[in-house]
Amino acid sequence: MNTYKETPGAKMIYLIRRKPDTSREELVMHWFANHMPFVIDGQKEAAKSGRRHATKYTALLFDADREGNYPWDGMAQLWWNAPLPIPDVAFGTEPTDMFQVNAEPYLPWATREYVVIDGQEQLTTTPNRMNAEYPCTRSGFFRVSFLVKAFAQVDYASFFDHWLRVHVPNVKRTMEEVGGFRYVVSHSIDPEQEQYAGLAELYFHDASAWDGYQDTIESDGMEEWVDGTGMLVLRGQTEMVGIP
Repeated sequence: MNTYKETPGAKMIYLIRRKPDTSREELVMHWFANHMPFVIDGQKEAAKSGRRHATKYTALLFDADREGNYPWDGMAQLWWNAPLPIPDVAFGTEPTDMFQVNAEPYLPWATREYVVIDGQEQLTTTPNRMNAEYPCTRSGFFRVSFLVKAFAQVDYASFFDHWLRVHVPNVKRTMEEVGGFRYVVSHSIDPEQEQYAGLAELYFHDASAWDGYQDTIESDGMEEWVDGTGMLVLRGQTEMVGIP
């Protein structure tokens, strides 16, 4: 019997990459100082006026890969009561703040989230004691994000069924064995139209537990559907919280 829970509504993801002439530090500073407060205020105003609004907002930062590159600098995640429509023009095509000046234009990615191991209480989120309470930052963990690419012409119904029914229990057992404390899976709502079929997020207390996971996890048949050459495995140790 599955013990994970599906999050109501939709988890909208925005993968962020900086422009070639922008430094990593510059992007992050504008993201935190300029863009996140703008988004937070917009959602608060929408909620106050009874309009649709995000109930939670977090931005995840990724570390460089082994070659020192950043395939993606980070991702924003916002939780809504239903998927948002995909706009005809990507956000930031006509920048509205300095973050969008420095980021490549981006589109929302609608996903359905399954929280397998919650562990949220171990992700310490403390509002800022000075200045505005949010956005704030959190760290003290080692996060691994799998951007999962499926083979072309895959049967997504079979793939997602295997992912949840076979692969999730396998990962969950391994996480519990090595001390991982949070495991979340997000499936694309419209996978045929998206770059990635889904996202898996694994949280550990440190990198050694991730090493233990890699040494312990056993194959369960996911390779039948997953294009390993197109999948990205991104590590991160910092997150920015806009709406907790």
